[in-house]
Amino acid sequence: MRRWVFEWLLVFAGSNLSLGAQPTPIAFVGARVIPITGSEIPNGIVVIQNGKILAVGGPSTPVPARARRIDARNKVILPGLVDTHSHIGAVEGGDFSAALHPDVRALDSINVRDARIQKAQAGGITTVNIMPGSSLLMSGQTIYLKLRDGKTIEDLLIPGPDGKPAGGMKMANGTNPRGAPPRPGTRAKAAALMREQFLKAQEYREKLRAAAGDASKLPPRDLRMEALVEILDGKRVVHFHTHRHDDILTALRLAREFQFRVVLQHVSDGWAVAEEIAAAKAPCSLIVIDSPGGKLETKDNNYGTAAVLDRAGVLVGFHTDDSVTDSRFFLRSAALAVRAGLSREKALYAMTMAGAIMLDLEKRIGSLEPGKDADLILLDGDPLSIYTHVLETWVDGVKVFDREDPKDRLYATGGYGASHDQSEHVHLCGQEVE
Repeated sequence: MRRWVFEWLLVFAGSNLSLGAQPTPIAFVGARVIPITGSEIPNGIVVIQNGKILAVGGPSTPVPARARRIDARNKVILPGLVDTHSHIGAVEGGDFSAALHPDVRALDSINVRDARIQKAQAGGITTVNIMPGSSLLMSGQTIYLKLRDGKTIEDLLIPGPDGKPAGGMKMANGTNPRGAPPRPGTRAKAAALMREQFLKAQEYREKLRAAAGDASKLPPRDLRMEALVEILDGKRVVHFHTHRHDDILTALRLAREFQFRVVLQHVSDGWAVAEEIAAAKAPCSLIVIDSPGGKLETKDNNYGTAAVLDRAGVLVGFHTDDSVTDSRFFLRSAALAVRAGLSREKALYAMTMAGAIMLDLEKRIGSLEPGKDADLILLDGDPLSIYTHVLETWVDGVKVFDREDPKDRLYATGGYGASHDQSEHVHLCGQEVE
């Protein structure tokens, strides 16, 4: 009977409507609400409906008469966290047949039942930028996903302005992409190979413009060049893996030369070239590693980098690089940055709104504001406390993680089966349906 009800609801909801985002409003009442773009609300109310936020405010905020009320007293509500650099979903990218693979798409290699997706939900992450690895100068096109419970990758996609799946391009320099030919053997050769491809893309773009839509004059279709032209035209942002201070400046030099938008990822030595990064107006997404080890070029990684960059005027965010750091403990990145001098407000902004801006999604996510997507998390304590747990994670008005659910709790705490691929499940009226 439960299976029949579930299947009937799926048909009724339609293929493009998230299950659970029904017309009935839901009101979270009595929580300490941290909207990010405004002051904290000690006894706040958040109302959501049809996957969107309807209202955010204090105890006098009107609640629709037919709303389902959720008692959120002694809880904290934050916007869903945004991870700007992740490898969950067992993502793959280009191979060693070439140094640059602009035509390769992360979209075509993601397992939506990978257990790490559920673990990211358990950490309060609702939006991710999933990227291929950094062993190539250009590993491929990244993909921005909402961590909905889905059966296929299409269920998690975020449409861009042109209707295509939103995403950027993964590039890298420094130690990772160096190797035997066709990979570069030196840092200088790495920059030369990148420059060579962008020059070809400029020539390809000129041919497209000269053809002016005349099919007889168009050059042969080239998927590699098409992707690079999107970068040159500002339609696709480059997410640039870079650590050492000189590598950071090389990334900025290339971005300036070819006028492409860039988000610097990792930026271990960012503290050493903060003024140069600020002058380039390049956002930085930092990784916070709380254990020793790693490659030599990260030896000067510093918890204080976020504070230094922020003081210089750089937009600062954080990422997990999962599985380098565990998505379930993403909030501790903010806590460690605060310990090293970043303000509390900027740290929480970095976990949410800054990441949304870096993914060009600031109009949809990153803060609790009417009209934005109903992505939020419930915590049982202060976001920066090591003792705090994520209790619930909601994406587009649908609860995708509930710590009270034994299956969800397993992904949060670990144990036998916690790394097995997910079985399909949704939360319906407070009960799990399979």
